[in-house]
Amino acid sequence: MKIILFQPQIPQNTGNIVRTCSTTGSGLILVRPLGFSTKSRHLKRAGLDYWEGVDVEEIDDLNLYLEQTENSFFFFSSKSKKLYTEAPYETDSFLIFGSETEGLPDLFWKRWPDRFYTIPMALGKRCLNLATSAAIVLFEAQRQLQFPFFKNKETTALTNAEVVKGT
Repeated sequence: MKIILFQPQIPQNTGNIVRTCSTTGSGLILVRPLGFSTKSRHLKRAGLDYWEGVDVEEIDDLNLYLEQTENSFFFFSSKSKKLYTEAPYETDSFLIFGSETEGLPDLFWKRWPDRFYTIPMALGKRCLNLATSAAIVLFEAQRQLQFPFFKNKETTALTNAEVVKGT
């Protein structure tokens, strides 16, 4: 599973998402232009030592990238009506989030309107923090797949019932 950030603007959000990717065995794709340098101390500080082991790619054209992939992919926006819990996640899905300031361009809405999902929020609120949104969606996708990254001492995946019971 990979998180895709479309033209992220705030380095601390991206750094926090790297930490989430690291702890779930997920990859990260950054769509240029970025609103910061990948050498930013704020980016590095937010990600701490979690950068090591996270597969991070940078691409220029998300539309082309998605048209060429065989992976399932889903967009997340506060403007959608379908809940993020309804998406049919797969282990190799791409979870796509827009820029903190601009969201996702209309071209994605026009091309793939059926692939947009939302995280419910109180009426009148604009949106959640990008890093928070990415974590909520990623953990829901992982929950549906029975947390494939999470192994117990016998290195077997826990079932949903075991996770709920806390065993």
